[in-house]
Amino acid sequence: MRRPRGYQGINHETIGSDIIAVLRALNFPLSVLGAETVTRLQNVDPNAWYPIDWLLELMELIDKRVGAGGLQKMGRTLFKLSHEQRVLQAARSARDIVYGIDGMYRHANRGRDIGGWRVVEFVPGRAILEKTTPHHCAMEEGILAGALEAMRVPSRIGQTACFRKGAEACLFQIESDVTDERWTGRQGPTTS
Repeated sequence: MRRPRGYQGINHETIGSDIIAVLRALNFPLSVLGAETVTRLQNVDPNAWYPIDWLLELMELIDKRVGAGGLQKMGRTLFKLSHEQRVLQAARSARDIVYGIDGMYRHANRGRDIGGWRVVEFVPGRAILEKTTPHHCAMEEGILAGALEAMRVPSRIGQTACFRKGAEACLFQIESDVTDERWTGRQGPTTS
């Protein structure tokens, strides 16, 4: 499988709660995953570490059998299980989410040369992020959407480039009509 620029994935592991999100995001997990996989998922320790390939294979299966909507739901579920409690204690705005998404990724993934997130642009009502993780883009959209919703910032999230479609890395564009302190993290007039 093709990977984004710079991703080597040396000893790349993911936290168990990310894998559990697969099971919890599906309405009919047995019909999508099969009995053997569901049983295996039911035995996952949310605090243990697992090879990333298992999660990536599950994402590919969901993409084939359910589609992008299933992956987005998985991302929202993953955010709730792996990040929401910790993020709500520290984040106060979309700015915190945009500049903190790489930290969220590293909280639930470990290894060498595992890719990450970089902020390309952040202005009132718009942000552009570069993603070099191996995770499916629709799932990552779900994580971002869940995190921004937790900040009470309705947003539109899309991609202008995708490594699955031949680009070296993914570029996510986030747009919102919210430009006050919920977006900027600052009170008063904003300039970037």
